[in-house]
Amino acid sequence: SMPSEMLLKIFSYLDAVSLLAVGCVNKRFYELANDNGIWLKLYSSSLQPKWTIWKMKSKQTETVSLGCAALHDKKPGYWKKEYIFKQTSAFKTRVMRLVKFLDPYTGLPCKNKEAMKVSGLSWIIVLKDKNGKEHVIEKPNLSFKDTSVTMLWYGTDWPCLDILSTLKLFGVTPLFPDQSRPPSKNGPRRFSLISEYHLANLTESSVAVGADELVQLFSLSPGLLVGIWKEKNEIAFVMANLHYNQLLERSILGSATVQYVPPPNKPLLDDIDPEYGLHDYCLHLDLHGRNCMYLCGSFKGLFCRKGDVENGCLRLTVVSLKDNRKHLPIIGTLGICWETDVFKGNVKDCFVMDLTLLDETGKPFWCFSAPVRMELSSKSSSLYDYMGHIYTADYADSEGKICVEFVWLEETKEYIIVSLVLYLSTKKVNSWYGTNY
Repeated sequence: SMPSEMLLKIFSYLDAVSLLAVGCVNKRFYELANDNGIWLKLYSSSLQPKWTIWKMKSKQTETVSLGCAALHDKKPGYWKKEYIFKQTSAFKTRVMRLVKFLDPYTGLPCKNKEAMKVSGLSWIIVLKDKNGKEHVIEKPNLSFKDTSVTMLWYGTDWPCLDILSTLKLFGVTPLFPDQSRPPSKNGPRRFSLISEYHLANLTESSVAVGADELVQLFSLSPGLLVGIWKEKNEIAFVMANLHYNQLLERSILGSATVQYVPPPNKPLLDDIDPEYGLHDYCLHLDLHGRNCMYLCGSFKGLFCRKGDVENGCLRLTVVSLKDNRKHLPIIGTLGICWETDVFKGNVKDCFVMDLTLLDETGKPFWCFSAPVRMELSSKSSSLYDYMGHIYTADYADSEGKICVEFVWLEETKEYIIVSLVLYLSTKKVNSWYGTNY
């Protein structure tokens, strides 16, 4: 029953976050909270620099006079959209400026954690059932590595797997980040779709990674691991592995329905004979089990002759079976650690692989973070130095494939990597350089 003029007067004292909240009360409040006069005032105040008082008053007078003219012929909500767009653009610029500093060791942004803190970034998963109802799961446990972050969600009230259709992974940031206080769960937030996964027939359509006494692990590309209780067909936990390359862009610059697409690479002119092929590539490889690191290694000077192309792939040999000087020992027993509110476990003979391949200019060429399983090979070791069982671990996507061979040494109870080979898709290489391999 309160007159609209009085409500507008009250609304004029609110900040942007409160105005957006008030607009969710009912249709009348929404229309009043879209008032151009209120939002133009907020927009104008956001433009004022930190000058002296008399300069600020002069600026205010000038802004108000411009604002009166700007109110005409504008649809309701125009200045609200302009204000939100301006704040969002300034926020993205501030965050992206932080990730311009690169780590010479990995070639990736070295201020990822700082940028995440500034942005108030968090991640959620949304489970959608076959009736269209959505279940939002927030607050994952985070585990940071040199080149990736692992997120673990678990709970006791998750819907049954049989009724689920899709899982969506979102990056979530407050619409108006305030560094003086933590972001509010009920405040306005911006969603950026990172990946979408189909859960129908999960146990049949995905890759079985391994199992222990309680759970069975299934891998969905890219980088998602779903743990299913053995006793009942329900989700025990969800683990997502995100590589730092384009992590912030995918978590911030996308929309709620469309994923962020990175710009195409602009190759530099190379004065080396094109017949020489790929050269001076660098690889950084991490193997971990979420909480423990098994291997962290860097390899430089990788190359591939242009003539060494087979089945649409270029081969980069990182560790050769014949050169035992480059064979790598694995620290600890390979496995992926998991936990819920009550139980904990470790699924053996699998791990999370973080791969970062840099081209000759230091740009990330191929990057991923994904769970990988080990399999016992039918062949036995023919190496004099190592007498034991051979295990293989492979990963493949549209950009390439990596093949790893391990030897298990029973005497020392450890794995040794005796072969590590990358196969890069010629389609990826051609699009990267604008060539034709």
